[in-house]
Amino acid sequence: MSVFNQPLGGNDMPRFGGPATMMRLPAAETAAGLDVAFIGVPMDHGTSNRSGTRLGPRQIRDESRMLRPFNMATGAAPFEHLQVADIGDVPVNTFDLKKTVDIITAHYRGVLAHGAKPLTLGGDHTLTWPILRAMKEKHGPVALIHIDAHADINDTMFGETVAHGCPFRRAWEDGCLINDKVFQIGLRGTGYSPDDFDWARDKGWTVVQAEECWGKSLAGLMAQVRERIGDAPVYITYDIDSLDPAFAPGTGTVEVGGLSTWQALEIIRGCAGLNIVGGDLVEVSPPYDTTGNTALIGANLLYEMLCVMPGVPQKPSRWSGLVF
Repeated sequence: MSVFNQPLGGNDMPRFGGPATMMRLPAAETAAGLDVAFIGVPMDHGTSNRSGTRLGPRQIRDESRMLRPFNMATGAAPFEHLQVADIGDVPVNTFDLKKTVDIITAHYRGVLAHGAKPLTLGGDHTLTWPILRAMKEKHGPVALIHIDAHADINDTMFGETVAHGCPFRRAWEDGCLINDKVFQIGLRGTGYSPDDFDWARDKGWTVVQAEECWGKSLAGLMAQVRERIGDAPVYITYDIDSLDPAFAPGTGTVEVGGLSTWQALEIIRGCAGLNIVGGDLVEVSPPYDTTGNTALIGANLLYEMLCVMPGVPQKPSRWSGLVF
């Protein structure tokens, strides 16, 4: 009998039954005693186009019922090494975005005080800024791996400094980031000026546009990311709109020419060995994908983040050996 929490298996309860938690894991009131805590942040009052991400955490949890505990590709078995639970949602103020930002920081401050590493189900991308504020209090400035179609470094949107297009400008202003260890991967689409991407470059961040990724493996990119980051604490933030809408239409600000799901897996799996202190998966908007596939992809990527957490050994699968 394992001392670690286990997801409810598909042979113990049909996948359409059981608890509505991430991977049908046990629920917990707090992060006490946990190595990793799944947390929902149901918000969309920072969005600028199509709303609906307030429903993201609920559907990601629902679709996560398809996930099994063992990673057949990497050999990772996180539930044999980590104590993991779903600790529910942050009680956001759905009528006040600025108060919500402070609520999120306070909530994550409590999670980090227990020594747990948060994996967050979003929610719009505004949420990453207040999480990074809590991370700075715990770890100091952190490295950042940011996968997205957009840079999210606007100074203001409609005169407001808090929105899903501004979190990394605010995090930079707050000194949350190690500038030469910030990577933005998958950026693309139309813009207003070159500064939409060049602002980050001028701060020492590495910007990898989607066009640089077309038609190739990203394993080599991630080797360079690991070398640059070294043993610094690193936070992973994954915006689902980094994927091409052919894979993930259920999001609010769609851009063509995006990453593939296999490139997404290469990015997350390529984080193995890093000192990961937390991560999030944001911008899943269920109303725009009635199949649930966008949320299912999001659930898989959160599971992959769990699989590369420190303390989880990687034992890659035995490939066929065939050349084709």
